[in-house]
Amino acid sequence: MHIRGDHAELVVGGRLDVRSAADARTALHTALDSGHGDLVLDLTELDSWDATGLGVIMGAHRRAGRANRRLVLRGVPPQMQRLLIATRLHRILAIEAET
Repeated sequence: MHIRGDHAELVVGGRLDVRSAADARTALHTALDSGHGDLVLDLTELDSWDATGLGVIMGAHRRAGRANRRLVLRGVPPQMQRLLIATRLHRILAIEAET
């Protein structure tokens, strides 16, 4: 897994899973704590995520709300989009519309 970006936009690539969750959580929390406004999480380079990775995303969503920010997902791959719909998390998370 790799994450690059700043406090306004992060690009996540590779696998977001149990092995990478701690590093991803740290990067997301740092970005959320050091900025303001929306934090865009670009997932176009993400290969897969597991339940732990999804938990990291949800934790970041809650932390963003406590910081009066919004976590916005961009470029959610189709397979992961289907999972968000199946779990109804698409109703909770802000997902940028495809253009």
